[in-house]
Amino acid sequence: MDIILRENVDGLGIIGDQIAVKPGYARNFLVPKGLAIVADRTSIKELAHQKRQLARKLEKATKDAEAIKARIEKVVCDFTQRAGEGGKLFGSVTSMDVASKLEAAGIEVDRKKIQLTEPIKSLGEHVIDLKLDAGVVARIKVVVHAQAEEEA
Repeated sequence: MDIILRENVDGLGIIGDQIAVKPGYARNFLVPKGLAIVADRTSIKELAHQKRQLARKLEKATKDAEAIKARIEKVVCDFTQRAGEGGKLFGSVTSMDVASKLEAAGIEVDRKKIQLTEPIKSLGEHVIDLKLDAGVVARIKVVVHAQAEEEA
């Protein structure tokens, strides 16, 4: 029996796959649970239409993400922090700090999309990845300078 998967099913396939399974498995498990529909002429046409729509949406999302990526990669995030011996910072630069700098530059990003595994704790230039929609990854340049020591 041919079916079209509506959900990802381990060991069977992913959404939109048209596969052949035993009739009892389809009738008693996949279709009643809403995991699949029977592949007839109308459902196959509907699936093709949905795939075309998803392709258009993905193309538009990719184009939008590429435009945002171009804007993000022009921005350099400069931070001035107090530092001790050997260029170690007393504080750190976090993803929230980077997000606020981007926001000040007019770019709204969710800080959870900034791929910073641990806060930056050293002086110098750092490159951080930012995951955008449609699998597009932008690279943010972060420069951390030492704060000038003011003697009293």
